[in-house]
Amino acid sequence: MNEIVEKVIAGDVRTAARLIRDIDDRMPHVRDILKALYPYTGRAYVIGITGAPGVGKSTLVDRMVSHLRQREKTVGVLAVDPTSPFSGGAILGDRVRMQRHSMDKGVFIRSLATRGHFGGVTQSTRSAIDVLDAMGKDYIIVETVGVGQDEVDVVKSAHTTVIVVIPGMGDDIQAIKAGILEVGDIFLINKADRDGADKTMTDLRLMIDMDQKKYAEGRWKPPILKAQAVFDEGVVELIEAIDRHRAYIEETCGTLRFRQQRRHVREELAQLIKDRLVEEMIGRLIASGEFDQAVDRIADGSLDPYSACDDLVLPHLQI
Repeated sequence: MNEIVEKVIAGDVRTAARLIRDIDDRMPHVRDILKALYPYTGRAYVIGITGAPGVGKSTLVDRMVSHLRQREKTVGVLAVDPTSPFSGGAILGDRVRMQRHSMDKGVFIRSLATRGHFGGVTQSTRSAIDVLDAMGKDYIIVETVGVGQDEVDVVKSAHTTVIVVIPGMGDDIQAIKAGILEVGDIFLINKADRDGADKTMTDLRLMIDMDQKKYAEGRWKPPILKAQAVFDEGVVELIEAIDRHRAYIEETCGTLRFRQQRRHVREELAQLIKDRLVEEMIGRLIASGEFDQAVDRIADGSLDPYSACDDLVLPHLQI
């Protein structure tokens, strides 16, 4: 067995950290390692935490880790950080957030850059989840930066998804309506001491009640909770709600192993194929110089981008 695979399965933190770094950097050798790790995945319970910047997701995750450790559960945390559109660098805040857990061997915290193109955040994060899963973590918490399509795709990998909002952000409620409502299993109003918490609660409840068919009798209806994570208030209630959702999944699906369910396997495989095709195609076009030549011609006005796309892609689709 590959030495890296053996060390990851044994829970070696340094090896896992280097592997996740290589996944994030899209090093080609990681594919074989991920293939070898796959049989050891599917045991962890994955929790997605998402919401707009500034709603207190990191503070909430920090408190959740503390409570899960009190239960003697091991925890992995993946924090998806924003990538600068100018430098390509990311904040990678694992060194500044959740410092209280830095010496705890039962906790592994790692940041991932969003990169912002070619669907990288989705596959990189899913692969990093597999690494932590193979390490034997009981819980994996994935914290995403916002409510875009990438975040929606990422949280589809979670058993339970928590949507975090704060009072007075009416536009965010609209954003939730537009994109992420369908993946929310629990809604949490953080910083609930602020004015407008009750109105936000009412807005969320109305939004959920509008979709009565989805939440017909016997199906999971997302609870709406209040919390002040900075004071550790409402976090226990959140974890208890996650426990109830976990029990619901086990009862209705008969298993927590998503990869035994055709729908999840289908989505994951389709995403892998899409990412691989795009990566291969872009790589070939850049290496041959065709990509940059097309960019130059579009920039000087001698070619339109639609024709350029056809010229670049169609010859590679000929059988």
